[in-house]
Amino acid sequence: MQLYKDQTLRIHNSLTGKKDVFEPINEGHVGMYVCGPTVYSNVHLGNCRTFMSFDMIFRYFKHLGYKVRYVRNITDAGHLENDADEGEDKIAKKAKLEQIEPMEVVQRYTVDFHNTLQQFNLLPPSIEPTATGHIIEQIEIIKEILEKGLAYEANGSVYFDVIKFNENHDYGKLSGRKLEDMITNTRELTAQDEKRNPQDFALWKKAEPQHIMRWPSPWGDGFPGWHLECTAMSTKYLGENFDIHGGGMDLKFPHHECEIAQAEASTGKSPVNYWMHANMLTLNGRKMSKSTDNNIYPAEIFSGNNNILSKPYTPAVVRFFMMQAHYTSILDLSDDALQASEKGYNRLMEALDNVDKLKTSGKSDFDVKAWQQKCYEAMNDDFNTPILIAQLFEAVKHINLIKEDNETISAEDKDLLASSLKAFVYDVLGIENQSLTKDDSNTLNGVMELLIDIRNEARAKKDFATSDKIRDQLVELGIQIKDGKDGTTFSVN
Repeated sequence: MQLYKDQTLRIHNSLTGKKDVFEPINEGHVGMYVCGPTVYSNVHLGNCRTFMSFDMIFRYFKHLGYKVRYVRNITDAGHLENDADEGEDKIAKKAKLEQIEPMEVVQRYTVDFHNTLQQFNLLPPSIEPTATGHIIEQIEIIKEILEKGLAYEANGSVYFDVIKFNENHDYGKLSGRKLEDMITNTRELTAQDEKRNPQDFALWKKAEPQHIMRWPSPWGDGFPGWHLECTAMSTKYLGENFDIHGGGMDLKFPHHECEIAQAEASTGKSPVNYWMHANMLTLNGRKMSKSTDNNIYPAEIFSGNNNILSKPYTPAVVRFFMMQAHYTSILDLSDDALQASEKGYNRLMEALDNVDKLKTSGKSDFDVKAWQQKCYEAMNDDFNTPILIAQLFEAVKHINLIKEDNETISAEDKDLLASSLKAFVYDVLGIENQSLTKDDSNTLNGVMELLIDIRNEARAKKDFATSDKIRDQLVELGIQIKDGKDGTTFSVN
């Protein structure tokens, strides 16, 4: 279904600083590129949030009926320490430490990356290219920039000439920086520096004898600069001008700024219509950092093997927690926040289990079509998942009222409610029902039937102390008992 024809989607565009109406270059098609990981260590939770955010965006475009080409790269070479033009390659350094080949490092942590994202129920991208698989394309772009006089060679390395580029372009337009201010606030070059200006950045770096990862080029053996790979791969698979480029907020400058400069220098075109940036994840109110031990990996959350959280949490609960904040907002992870999300997640899953079982009537007290439109309005407002989730819980409230015979719903509205709720939860937000496995559910149901029978016998004998004790202790365990005219039911909070 081509739902996009009836929806007006607005996206916060980092390039314009405002919400712009989304108009794809080719009707019915979306080209989206997202900067992927540098695979030299286990993927951390902050990165997972970024990829989860763009997975939700990918899913919503697909839900609206767009044909989406989603490209997310793997950086397996050229990313030096501190995102700089000098220093060791992050992957090569890890390989030396562990005394293995660099590509063994790449393979190990690419597998970890895929496994972790699969646990979070992320859809795979349409294409997942690697930097090392596109060395030829990167060399060709460097040649084009050199021919246009916007780069220069120095001692086997090639640097992008930012000041020359800025004569006819606007370097800094994405991050809101002025080149004049950058020049004022940077140190002067030393005699050992190869760059003409401190703002210049590497397109190709000469490989010193000890550098493991190296390729032949017209300028000698070396390796591409970190910023270049994304220009090469996005251009190859999405064209010289495409719809959306995304990544973490920390990549806006210098990485994305340099991407724009490289693309405009080589093609003469502005590469991207909508730049999108996801915000960071903090832990207990502080920036995540290995050095301060304020850090947690996804596997540690799932297993409970950590010193930060009181219990394990499923990937679905963590994903639900992530979706409760707008992708452009800073989100703080804490035990209290995850516990609250777990309760909300269980309520939502219970409603999804109940919606198909609702009794129908000739009329509806709940305006399902108006509710559905509010869900779309939330997502069309720059993918506003917290507002969408508030609307989902509005539906949960009505499902519970209908279940308890305090409201009615028609068969037509029930079908629309069930299909819409499942679409927004499962297809758009990507949240799986991991609350209980089938075996766990059968066991719990059996135990609860036994406890309810014992409680009912106690009540029949007017042994209210025992019946209240059963009820109260179940509440402490997160299980709510509800007595109704059709008998006693329970729900897991």
